[in-house]
Amino acid sequence: GLLRRAVAAVAAVRGVSLAVRPGETVALVGGSGSGKTTLGRALLGLVPLAAGELRFRGRPMDWSDRAARQRFRLDCQLVFQDPHASLDPRMRVAEIVEEPLKLAAGLDRAERLRRVAAMLEEVGLAGYGTRFPHALSGGQRQRVAIARALVRDPAFVVADEPVSALDMTIQKQVLELFARLQRERGFACLFVSHDLGAVARIADRIAVMQDGRIVEEGPRDAILDTPQHPYTRALLEASPRFEALAA
Repeated sequence: GLLRRAVAAVAAVRGVSLAVRPGETVALVGGSGSGKTTLGRALLGLVPLAAGELRFRGRPMDWSDRAARQRFRLDCQLVFQDPHASLDPRMRVAEIVEEPLKLAAGLDRAERLRRVAAMLEEVGLAGYGTRFPHALSGGQRQRVAIARALVRDPAFVVADEPVSALDMTIQKQVLELFARLQRERGFACLFVSHDLGAVARIADRIAVMQDGRIVEEGPRDAILDTPQHPYTRALLEASPRFEALAA
């Protein structure tokens, strides 16, 4: 515009190749502005790709195919960073968890409510369906967010800093819950985080991002115990809680 300076386009993610297998948690770590959240949203189709392609279950995604796009999005879910901001304060817990099921073909109201009740019991919130989000603790709200993401049995979940807004004790409980649900349900997960302590608890593999590129990738123990890239070593040195949590 006339009153604004022209700003050069910035490639938030460049030359990234990343695979996440069923039942696996790949942690995407890096500092603020490294591109990890943009990559997570791009994998869900929430950010358009300027180049490259996304493959789901081995097949390239055709974003121009409306039916294929809808099937993909129904098979993928996102757990947001801040459960307080991501839950509608006007809706009761059961309504929030039921909402994704309204797009499922062949489910009547009674079956939706049965699945909601079963999901709330799985996340430790049996009997909380009539409550509003403001009546819950931070950890309970994040359990609602996890229940909403998993109630459709998705194949792929992006967890974007899902425990960063919680205190240490609640973080541990939520991470253990998430890991148990993944073992039982077998979904693939991209766990976006800057907290290496949380990553040490839940990840199978770690990919380290810097300036929009993956600079190091490998099994969790190899990355945490013997990092090869200077940026990875700098992240580990800047994580004061890592040794205590990983012990």
